[in-house]
Amino acid sequence: LESSLLTQPWASVRFGESDFLVKVCFRNTGYILLISDLSSVWYESADAEAVGQRSKELNKRLTVHVSSFLKHLCNLMCPLLAGQQDSATTFSCNRSASGLILHVKSELSGLPFYWDFHCCPAPLEMVSRHLVRPLIRMNVALQYQVQELISLLLQKDAEIEDYRESGATLSRDRLWTEPFQEETFQQNFMAKVRSSAS
Repeated sequence: LESSLLTQPWASVRFGESDFLVKVCFRNTGYILLISDLSSVWYESADAEAVGQRSKELNKRLTVHVSSFLKHLCNLMCPLLAGQQDSATTFSCNRSASGLILHVKSELSGLPFYWDFHCCPAPLEMVSRHLVRPLIRMNVALQYQVQELISLLLQKDAEIEDYRESGATLSRDRLWTEPFQEETFQQNFMAKVRSSAS
């Protein structure tokens, strides 16, 4: 399950007044959920037996096979992660020193349906595998992309300057641009980042 979770994208969701990043993977044999507020990371991994036991405790009037139960949970979570939450389903969470509980309230077969994800702090290796390493890899890739784009801009400026020196003129003045200055660009970009962060 956790290796399958690696391929799942993070989704930004809001519970009450708090924003979270969430990823989840469901199978007929259980599920694994990872949730973070970028200060802490919590997770829960539950097999079919644990899901069956908790479903009996929370939904005494429902008698549904565990695989159908898991499929229903998946059908509730996937629209939330896609930003298309069903108005008939509500999500809320409680944080404590020991972990985080994500409450789900909905319907199944016309009866009230309840579920609690009991999440505990994620191990350091899991945080590194799912959050830190992908972020570092993405940062390195973006830095490489920026350097490639800067190189292309400087080449284009050199090409345009060569045309000008050969006597070429623009047919439309509005297409004229200032030569690219990398240092000025970096300074302006960092100033915008700092102002948006504050």
